[in-house]
Amino acid sequence: MEKVENKINYSEAVRELESILERLRSGAVGIDELAPAVSRANELVKLCREQLSLTREELAKITDMPL
Repeated sequence: MEKVENKINYSEAVRELESILERLRSGAVGIDELAPAVSRANELVKLCREQLSLTREELAKITDMPL
């Protein structure tokens, strides 16, 4: 699994997370792929959380309202 790059946007990260989750649920991930798949999912979740936090901060600045 490749490292999350800043080039990936929130929507792409969510789609990839959904894909990983579907593969895990369906049993399509073998034991050798399990750890890398979970690691990638964790990286994507971290990226999504960071992007959501940045967006929340930007919205607070724009609206002059604490979020």
